[in-house]
Amino acid sequence: MNVLIIGNGGREHALAYFISKSPLCSNIYAIPGNPGIFSIAQGTGIKNVNYPEITKFCIQKNIDLVVIGPEKPLSDGLSDLLREQGINVFGPSQKAARIESSKAFAKEFMKKYNIPTADYAVFNKNQFAEAIDYINSQKHPLVLKADGLAAGKGVIISNSAEESIEIMKNMFEGLFGSAGETIVIEQFLKGDEASILAITDGNNYITLAPSQDHKKIYDGDKGPNTGGMGAYAPTELINQTLLNKIKTKIIAPTLDGLKNEGTPFIGCLYVGLMICNGEPFVVEFNARFGDPETQAVLNVLEGDLLKLLYSASVGKLDTSVIINIADSYACCVVIASEGYPGHYKTGFPIKGLELTEKDDIIIFHSGTSFIENQIYTSGGRVLCICAKADTLKKAIEKAYSAVEKIFFENMYYRKDIGKKGLNYTSQ
Repeated sequence: MNVLIIGNGGREHALAYFISKSPLCSNIYAIPGNPGIFSIAQGTGIKNVNYPEITKFCIQKNIDLVVIGPEKPLSDGLSDLLREQGINVFGPSQKAARIESSKAFAKEFMKKYNIPTADYAVFNKNQFAEAIDYINSQKHPLVLKADGLAAGKGVIISNSAEESIEIMKNMFEGLFGSAGETIVIEQFLKGDEASILAITDGNNYITLAPSQDHKKIYDGDKGPNTGGMGAYAPTELINQTLLNKIKTKIIAPTLDGLKNEGTPFIGCLYVGLMICNGEPFVVEFNARFGDPETQAVLNVLEGDLLKLLYSASVGKLDTSVIINIADSYACCVVIASEGYPGHYKTGFPIKGLELTEKDDIIIFHSGTSFIENQIYTSGGRVLCICAKADTLKKAIEKAYSAVEKIFFENMYYRKDIGKKGLNYTSQ
């Protein structure tokens, strides 16, 4: 099969890496790609995510499957454009992707289909006075979310009415661009977070290893939200009893609801959860693989990823290609540019990459560039160091041992990725 991967981050590097292991894989192409991805995939000459050019390329190269990594092409309707040309796509339609691209739509959808989530209200920038009244009537903390796509950063927790009003004002005035013209204000759920990735053809689905992301920039889950500073899988917070609740109360009714709305979901449904007193609540839905959860989850997956994604794309999910969703443990540590998720500098040479090359350690590139035989930093999240072992403790130790061999100026990473996972396991 000829495969095209859309995206240029660590998630797409991981998808390319594990898809390339399939005996069905002939050629992998990437748009726009990154230096890590291009160690596996071929370039296309298409520098930006140009949708007409992508469609033309797929026809010329007889692409059998397009895997869309990021949320923006999905919300723009790239999968619809490709399907109109008879091209198989792993990724939902523009309408189905609203489950991520509009927080307000997602909350209203969950209310309609009785999917457990926090109580909420929705306001636009013309309802400032009403929103103030609502904030003053609520107990704090509250969670304020930009309605639109904000690269995983459009969520802020507030501890007082004054703080909530100031955050809301900043959102309405452009803190997250047009994504914040409408906001969701919801009750703060206290509990343990987890993520579930469900691969679906619109009717049937399979869940991959449950994982736990680390969204906050600083150790101890402090500071502003990021796109994710690390993850591990599987998390034993999600036992079989809890997984059954997640399937029956959340995943099945979500997929049935989207089908009922005339927008069946084909792709990866990401379910961000808060576990409160043994009960699962939806914090957010994403319409694609999570980043950096994907790097950890795919690392422990035993089976043919390409065959799984292709079978979903053609409406005939084949779960028999998966032997084991978690054959071990994986810990993924994100190395970022200091200052991320705010202002940061790039263009620094990265040293030590060759010192970490081992079978049980994989480096996925997120924000890198290749200039004159040297890898440089080019983004906020730069590298994802993923280690695999037979216990979570060993996987964490291996990941940090590899991290210590890498250096670039203004390098930053959390020191506690996976640590809370040790609370749920004896391994």
